[in-house]
Amino acid sequence: MAKGRKNGLYSGISEELSALMRTGWADTERHDLRPDEQAPYAAARRAALSARFPGERLVIPSGNLKTRSNDDSYPFRAYTGYVHMTGDQARDGALVLEPRADGDHDAYCYQLPRDSRDDNEFWTGAHAELWMGRRRSLAESAVVLGLPCRDVRTAAEDLASSGAPTRIVRGIDPSLEGAVATEEERDAELEEALSDLRLVKDAWEVAELRKAVDSTVRGFTDVIGELSRAIASSERWIEGTFFRRARLEGNAVGYGTICAAGEHATIMHWTDNDGPVRPGDLLLLDAGVETHTLYTADVTRTLPISGTFTPLQRKVYDAVYEAQEAGIAAVKPGAAYRDFHEASQRHLAARLVEWGFIEGPAERAYELGLQRRFTMAGTGHMLGLDVHDCAHARNEEYVDGVLEAGMVLTVEPGLYFQPDDLTVPEEWRGIGVRIEDDLVVTADGHENLSASLPRSADEVEEWMARLAG
Repeated sequence: MAKGRKNGLYSGISEELSALMRTGWADTERHDLRPDEQAPYAAARRAALSARFPGERLVIPSGNLKTRSNDDSYPFRAYTGYVHMTGDQARDGALVLEPRADGDHDAYCYQLPRDSRDDNEFWTGAHAELWMGRRRSLAESAVVLGLPCRDVRTAAEDLASSGAPTRIVRGIDPSLEGAVATEEERDAELEEALSDLRLVKDAWEVAELRKAVDSTVRGFTDVIGELSRAIASSERWIEGTFFRRARLEGNAVGYGTICAAGEHATIMHWTDNDGPVRPGDLLLLDAGVETHTLYTADVTRTLPISGTFTPLQRKVYDAVYEAQEAGIAAVKPGAAYRDFHEASQRHLAARLVEWGFIEGPAERAYELGLQRRFTMAGTGHMLGLDVHDCAHARNEEYVDGVLEAGMVLTVEPGLYFQPDDLTVPEEWRGIGVRIEDDLVVTADGHENLSASLPRSADEVEEWMARLAG
């Protein structure tokens, strides 16, 4: 029986209650399910992974619930590599690729089965089905995922009893990790491979990212329409407005929304979102809707809260816009990944030299990285199931690699003048501007998935005049 809560109101379960709870339940097994539309794409991804590790068993866990406070858990989010290889989002699962003599693999998925009605487990625990909601049966999961499914409660024993050379993704499921003898360096190579294989998105993934961006565009439009209510309250109103759209059309937000008004716009990852929204200041909104399949957008716009940029705000904004234009123009197949970053950063370095904030000439300033005092971060990153996708990919495949059709990335230059920076005139301090769009590399160039959101200063002012509430 599941362990009771220490301060629970009931001391035990009578035999009569136990008998009552075990009877009278309808058979809810679903026989009308079909394979998920992602299933054939996931199968192709598994085949690509299999080809990299012939003769080795690969274990990719989904992860477990994590405690937020006492007996309350954080919302579960499956490990990205597991989602990509299966299309599944269930907790306490694992994908196993079992090696065959021919060098290929047999794939199967461990899953947490439905709770049996023959004992009290299904209703006596905080993680039981009656509390958490119905799970798919193993047979149902096998149909939806297109994979044989096994009971995860035997996984640790099964894995420990096999002598096949094994790699596992570490840090995801301690019980499975403890059941196998592996080498840390070889395990890291598995995680690298999982990231490498996400660099080029398939057609299904690009379609999901397009959905994420389209919903994000509507979320930004919602915020403009409710800006007057944010002025009357705080950045929290903006955060809540965007989150409503994310929950209505997707799973959630893909990362902590940045609603940074005034000097908060100079903080790269401001997520407290509790500051005032004042006319005359800028609002930097960095937000993305995550689809039901966990693909996320990542878009930023910097908006004049009053609807019109001041001359100085426009000067900074135009510099960032021009830098983004230079970066976007560099995104094309065959280009070095670093090209868009370098194009944007060189432009901003030249502007900072022109304004007298760093010592020139501009080329020297860029080579020394002097612009980084005010640009802070790189100019973009890969995008997909993670907002910073493919983070464990090999450098030669990512930052030192070449762009290919199907890659999806952000271009997001920015300038940030800190409120306590005595190297710039007082009127510049507290101004932060970032403009970010999501691009897919195409066979002959790129497509800006977020192009329907205004970007130039004139377009932003016209947009706000039309929509601001």
